[in-house]
Formats: sequence, C-alpha cells, structure tokens
Amino acid sequence: MSTLHQRTLSRRGFCLCCMGAASFAATGGWLTPSQAYAEARNIVDLIRDDAAKAPIKVHRLRGNVNILEGSGGNIAVLTGADGKVFIDAGITVSRPRILEAANDLSRDPIRHLINTHWHFDHADGNEWLNAEGAAIIAHENTHKHLLAAQRVEDWDFNFPSSPLAAIPTEIFPSEKTLILNGSTLALKYYGPAHTDSDISITIPEADILHTGDTYWNGIYPFIDYSTGGNIKGMIKAAEANVAAATDRTIVIPGHGSPVSNRAELSAYRDMLLAIHDNISKLKQQGRSPDETIAARPTAAYDAKWGQFVISPAFFTRLVYQGV
Repeated sequence: MSTLHQRTLSRRGFCLCCMGAASFAATGGWLTPSQAYAEARNIVDLIRDDAAKAPIKVHRLRGNVNILEGSGGNIAVLTGADGKVFIDAGITVSRPRILEAANDLSRDPIRHLINTHWHFDHADGNEWLNAEGAAIIAHENTHKHLLAAQRVEDWDFNFPSSPLAAIPTEIFPSEKTLILNGSTLALKYYGPAHTDSDISITIPEADILHTGDTYWNGIYPFIDYSTGGNIKGMIKAAEANVAAATDRTIVIPGHGSPVSNRAELSAYRDMLLAIHDNISKLKQQGRSPDETIAARPTAAYDAKWGQFVISPAFFTRLVYQGV
C-alpha cells in the first residue's frame, strides 16, 4: 500500500474509516475499498500532498545504514566511499528534504538505488535519483510494471508508464549480491506477496534486514491483487523474514515504525496467520464478504493493528479475496 508513516497519515485513516462506518450505517453495507477511496478523494493524490509537507526524520542505525522516514515507504541509505546506496526512492515531491537529510549523513554522491517493489511510494523518486547519478536495481517484475501502465483496482487508480530514466537498468529474477561501501547487500525475491515484485535486502555485516512492504510494523498491510499480490504469499514472506532474523537483527519495515525487530516481526506473522484462518473458516461456511466483515474476524487484533488507513473491514476484504 502506498502510505506515509503512521503519524502523518493517521488523519487519512480516520477519514476513510469514518466514511466506511457512515456508509455502513446509511446503506447497511460497507463500501468497497475503491469506493471509499473515490469518495474520500484519490488516495494517491492525498499521499503526494502529504509528502509535499512532511518532514524527513533520520534514524541512524549501524554499519553506516540510516533510515529516512516521511516520504512514502521507509528509505534506507548506506553511505561510504562507493557512494550512497538508497533502498527505495520515496515520493518525488520530497526531493529537497530527502537530499538535505541525505547530505547531512555524508557528502558521498548517490550512486545506487534499489527498489523493493514497483509501487509509487517506493519508486516515484526513481527519475530524480537517477539524475543524481544512481543506477537503479530491481526485480524483473518491478522493471515490467514500471515500463507499462498499471491499474491498482483497490485504489481505483491508473498509473502511467514511468519515464525511461526511472526504469531499472539492472534487473534479476531471483537473487543478486552487491558489495558496496564495505558491506554485502543480498537481494532476494520473495515470490508473489504484497505484489509480484517484492524483494528483501539483507546487510549481514550490520545484521540489518529491509523487508519492503512484506512487513508493516503495527498496522494492517495492503495487498495488491492487481499486480500479483496475495495473502498466502504475504504469510510466506513473513515466515521467511522471521527465519532470516535473529534477536539482534534490525528489521526495517516498508511502513509503520521504521526500526523493528524479530519479536515484532513474529507478532506480525502470527496476526496474518490467525486472521487468514478466521476468514478462511467463514468463507468455507459460505459467508459473503459483508457477512464475514460483520463476524469481525480481526477483532482480537484491531486495537493494535487496525488503527491506520487499512481498516479492519478493508483488511478483511483483502484477505477474503485470497482464501
């Protein structure tokens, strides 16, 4: 899902959730995600507007790895003599503040950009980062999606093809290893999960794992069925992430609080499994999407995970599609 971090978009989530609740009261049924977004105003425009104003917060980790929070997904930056390496590009309107924050880290030029997947809140800044000197690296499906127009049904939005300067020039099908700034960056394809283009980036020397949008810390995730995502793949990716982490590992989620750990990652995996099982049982009983929502299969988790733009009803619909 293309969203900002939890604090800056809490009001967006509030508006969308209230709209859904009001519509339920008025009509006896929930709006679909695309209907809710259309009535609220296009979510992509809302996110771009927010990114135009949001400050960039810097989180310094270890091994010359830092996080820039505040422009779409959480951006990681590795500094060093080989030039800055960006993991994800954020949203273009944040360019001045991203550059300012990155220059405060070091004066190294920007030389590499890795996209964790194709969504605009992670790849919208590709073109300007390429203009700064970054070679763009991504999974082959990210290349495919950026090269052609894409529709995301649950956002009711059509994305045009990206400019050629924004298209990754180094692509891979399964795994790729980079050695930069004295660190190993191990890139690995998850298979279809949040989309069909998601990769993880592991930096073993610093014991850091960037999960992209396969992990949303403390909030229900979006699943993009329009471009190959599915709930079973999200669970499989969560299990792979837990297996790849240790108690010392710093885990960087795509969204939510940007500095996480294995315990929080495990809680996320357990939440996905439990809600999947609850909804699967209801669907097997012949319950419709509205009837499944009314049964509140996410209730045990809503206080922690359901306070963001992906409401319990919206997440129930997303899971229902894939069970």
